[in-house]
Amino acid sequence: MKGQKIVKALKHKNFIRVNNEGSWFGEGATIYAKEIKENIFLLFVILKDIHIENIQALIAHFDCFSSIGTKEPEQIMFYLSIKDKEDLHYFEKYLKISDN
Repeated sequence: MKGQKIVKALKHKNFIRVNNEGSWFGEGATIYAKEIKENIFLLFVILKDIHIENIQALIAHFDCFSSIGTKEPEQIMFYLSIKDKEDLHYFEKYLKISDN
């Protein structure tokens, strides 16, 4: 999968890279977050394993922006694990539909 392409798109869409200092996302995870409503965040978490690259997309409620990467979310409202091209295709389709 083209993880670098996704990271470039996230930076272009004003996502902020968040330090992963907690244990909820796992060691070595890279987190990009954007507030979409008060204390509701769209997160992309890139988990790197020796054999695969797994990207997780989620919408979650945190008590504040600084809690991301240090604490578990108070509530998860949407979650998608993107492991292959088909998953990414469905997610892109979802984003296009939600923009209308």
